[in-house]
Amino acid sequence: MIVTSCGNSRTIAKKLAKKLSAPYSPLTLTSFPDGDIYLRYNTDVKGKKVIIVQSFQPLSDASLFHIIFAAEAAKNQGAKKVILVSPYLAYMRQDKAFNSGEAVSSRIMAKLLNQCIDKIITIDPHLHRYKSLKDIFTIPAKCLTANHLIAQYISKHFKNEVIIGPDWESYQWAEHIAKDIHVNVTVLEKTRFSSRKVKVKMMDTIPLRGKNVIIVDDIISTGHTIAEAAKQAQKLGALSITAIGVHGLFVDNALDTLKKAGVTKVITTNCIEHKTNKIDITPLLLEELKKEK
Repeated sequence: MIVTSCGNSRTIAKKLAKKLSAPYSPLTLTSFPDGDIYLRYNTDVKGKKVIIVQSFQPLSDASLFHIIFAAEAAKNQGAKKVILVSPYLAYMRQDKAFNSGEAVSSRIMAKLLNQCIDKIITIDPHLHRYKSLKDIFTIPAKCLTANHLIAQYISKHFKNEVIIGPDWESYQWAEHIAKDIHVNVTVLEKTRFSSRKVKVKMMDTIPLRGKNVIIVDDIISTGHTIAEAAKQAQKLGALSITAIGVHGLFVDNALDTLKKAGVTKVITTNCIEHKTNKIDITPLLLEELKKEK
């Protein structure tokens, strides 16, 4: 077994390699003068299981192509099996054609990976209209969740807390985490006017005055959905407001947006490397990969 990465998730890849007592061998990954990808393995992969550890951020398009090139190169050199460990799997939010003529990106991404990967392991993919990864992947696809790790973090670092899901899509995370640590939870109904403008209202009213409010979502992108939830919490007298995301994308100055809305702390897992990382998901991945040894 060897562990490698296409540039993203290097820290997780090195941790996994050490725990698995497997060599970590980074790829040589550059480009030709015309922009074409140049990729090379720096160790012999013949007859070995190759673990490619790569989140799809930053640069989701490049990440996808790098993974395909790395997987195909490993197969061509005689690798026994190629496993993709992708803590953050991009393209999952485009799960249907919302307008005529649109590409359904999730299906295209899965089709490409089905052809070159033997197994995929990911954490909390954005399953909304799909019931499971089996809806788009023909290869074995393991979906892990960071819910318990987030619940442990909240239990250790907060008191007198309540959990809020900023929209119905996030409620699956918020509800599981709240049940795990036995605290109140509610969800906000979101009306989206554009990718950057949303309006929310609380569905099941719970008292927020004097509480440490924790807004939980799978993805923090522009931050506008969580920002609207934070504004509601402020109006209802929250003592503090913390945002916790599994995947922190933070586009369009999202951290500034959250701060202006009253969010006092932002915490993420290390599925995507960022300065807000406080929750390490490596143990989840390790337990799954031990089955491959």
